[in-house]
Amino acid sequence: MQAKPVTPIAQFPADFVWGVATSAFQIEGAATLDGKGRSIWDAFCEQPGAIADASNGLVACEHYQRWNEDLDLIASLGVDAYRFSVSWPRVRPDGAGTWNAKGLDFYDQLVDGLVARGIKPYLTLNHWDLPDALLASGGWTDRDTVHRFVEYAQCIEQRLGDRVVSITTHNEPWVMSVLGYESGIFAPGIKSRAAMTQAAHHLMLSHGLALQALRAQGARAPLGIVLNLSPVQPATDSAADAAQAHLEDGKLLRWYMDPLFKGVYPADVLAHFGADAPCVQPGDMQTIVTPMDFLGVNYYSRSVVSAQGPWDVRQSGLPLTAMDWEVYPEGLTQLLVRLHRDYAVPPMYITENGGAFPDPVVQGQVHDADRIDYIARHIGAVADAMRQGVVMHGYMIWSLLDNFEWASGYAKRFGIVHVDYETQRRTPKDSALWYRSQLLARRRLLAPSPAEPADEPALEAEVMASKGA
Repeated sequence: MQAKPVTPIAQFPADFVWGVATSAFQIEGAATLDGKGRSIWDAFCEQPGAIADASNGLVACEHYQRWNEDLDLIASLGVDAYRFSVSWPRVRPDGAGTWNAKGLDFYDQLVDGLVARGIKPYLTLNHWDLPDALLASGGWTDRDTVHRFVEYAQCIEQRLGDRVVSITTHNEPWVMSVLGYESGIFAPGIKSRAAMTQAAHHLMLSHGLALQALRAQGARAPLGIVLNLSPVQPATDSAADAAQAHLEDGKLLRWYMDPLFKGVYPADVLAHFGADAPCVQPGDMQTIVTPMDFLGVNYYSRSVVSAQGPWDVRQSGLPLTAMDWEVYPEGLTQLLVRLHRDYAVPPMYITENGGAFPDPVVQGQVHDADRIDYIARHIGAVADAMRQGVVMHGYMIWSLLDNFEWASGYAKRFGIVHVDYETQRRTPKDSALWYRSQLLARRRLLAPSPAEPADEPALEAEVMASKGA
């Protein structure tokens, strides 16, 4: 059997954080239990044709009931950290008004369980599941939602902030605004460019206001945001393609990075939006540029654009994931170096990186060599960026579990742990075992504790097993 790739773990500092990530709506299920409110994604799943397999998040991975088992699973991987999100409608069902004690208790026990197992909790406040009640007044297009989010952030920090090691305000505002309010292919399913730009602005504003409010109430955990970013490259050397690539880069990257780090929206993108540009009130930009403690980067592939229309990804001849995304790890190095060069970024984390692959179960095992190759090459890309001076503090695989993959339903599997959705049985894939052996190699072999010398024969056997020897 062909040996699996080895990551350059020795090139990372001993305090570099290795983790796995999930989000609440994708795994928790229990959509109507214990006082949980309705999410915009619960409503979106009911729209005919919205979800590829007509599924929903009512059950998902039953993490709400199986959290203890899932934390044992995480601990068995030997990772440092678990990035998870709180479901806003689970803790404040209507987005305003009464808080749900049972929902808050759930996240209390989840964080306590992580701490007890020596796993660092990395908390995300908003991973897309806005309370549906707030949509009646416009959701993220309504400025009042900004203030409701700040209240939510303050409550969660007061409840969990003494134990979590990191708090992220929003996960991927580009997705929430562009896919949710412009193309309408994600919740809440609105199709309006003006709504998109206003939603994006309010997400950025709520981020800045939340940072200020959390620091005012004494938050100790580092605070930041997570963006989905990619290098945007022209399909050809033509001037038209170069111009199109620059505009698309502005809409994907500069539209979020410029306000966060320069206090302005990019002028060329504002001009492109014209009358659809957002309403920005005095003081908004000074709030958005509030300094952060970290920046999370989610990376899956590059973006190639053509002035002639959509570019066929198959033209490159590169391997594709099940999402029809190119496997392009060098794009991650390019992206990180560019962020380091163009912006005064704080320390960065790769907060999501992974690939969807077919993942058949064969005799109780999942041999996902393509995913192992994907992860190893992207970890190598992070190491390449660090050699060029980029300050990186961690890397987290998306995702721990196969789960509800938004508009794709359950058809696409990103997990390093297979989930049988009929039985909820969890089966670590080869990628999980490989990731575990790589982390153990770093801990035991590269920096053994004087009180607990490395068990080299056992380690060697585990690493060889992970390589298929």
